[in-house]
Amino acid sequence: MTDDTAPAHPTARVTVLHLAGSAEDEFHSDLSRVYASDALTALADPARYEFHVALVSPDRTWRFPVDLTDDAVAAAPPLTLADALHHIEALGVDVVVPQMFCLPGMTSYRALVDVAGLALLGNTADVMAVAADKALTRAVVAAAGVPVPEGHVVVVPTDAPRSGTGSPVSLPAVVKPVDSDNSVGVALARTPDEYTDALADAARFSRRVLVERYVELGREVRCGIVVVDGEPVCLPLEEYAVDADSRPIRTREDKLSRDEDGALYLVAKNATKAWIVPEDDPITERVHAMALECHRALGCRHYSLFDFRVDPDGRPWFLEAGLYCSYAQGSVVAVMAAAAGITLADLFAAGLRELSIEGAR
Repeated sequence: MTDDTAPAHPTARVTVLHLAGSAEDEFHSDLSRVYASDALTALADPARYEFHVALVSPDRTWRFPVDLTDDAVAAAPPLTLADALHHIEALGVDVVVPQMFCLPGMTSYRALVDVAGLALLGNTADVMAVAADKALTRAVVAAAGVPVPEGHVVVVPTDAPRSGTGSPVSLPAVVKPVDSDNSVGVALARTPDEYTDALADAARFSRRVLVERYVELGREVRCGIVVVDGEPVCLPLEEYAVDADSRPIRTREDKLSRDEDGALYLVAKNATKAWIVPEDDPITERVHAMALECHRALGCRHYSLFDFRVDPDGRPWFLEAGLYCSYAQGSVVAVMAAAAGITLADLFAAGLRELSIEGAR
């Protein structure tokens, strides 16, 4: 006798590996764990997915904790890369979700996933390598016709001053390390002395420093794109709290902070720091058109994310790309998708469809 209520062809669960941690430092490891923990909770659906966690430590060892709580991480034995790859093979992983934000995590470890023959949800290692270099990214999108502020790369300490102020562009200028993230080392210089100090600070994080002409406010917005059934879809813009006098640029303090217990949290998710722009706002159409050009020029897939500065005349200027999404409720792409009526579960499923993973191996 058969059970007529049972499905004729039960669907196997998708085995998902969340690749978290940092091969570089504890800050990026903590940041990764914030987002990955959010994703593990928000996407939990035991009927559809079997989740596993791989946590990379700054000493390059691997752990496979049951979750990302401190106790679970401490209980997981450290493994070498070779042993970790054997463990991953035994898990029968269908897809890897990258949750690492350090430079090796965004590039080398994504490449490792590819070498291992596993499906990766998100942008590939070569695309991420370009996006991690702010000077290279702006060159690529500028070649596609997207406006970028005048800018030059200064190599510290070998480059001599190029003008009387020392800055290669007219002040005020924004000074930023070429390959840092989360506004680390970013400063606005209005005077020659401020430029000297900003250059020295940025050089602590990278020998190559991008100096860009400051675009007067204006506004600052971010545009996300998700690929749905093969087509890039622009999401509602997110606008950030900036002010020409008190907060002319966004700094690290506007994005991340720690609570009294030292736990990292996301400042930018506060409603006073960021909000969704109405779709009928005139700036939306202009930014969407530029974001699509950036997405295509950089060779993005599955999703992308771009920052734009809008000058007082309403003209958007490309600032940088952040080509990641953790599929966490706190992820910017997820927040924008929710504003467009796309649930996190549907956003995740759309990404899997792009990899031809429909819910069964």
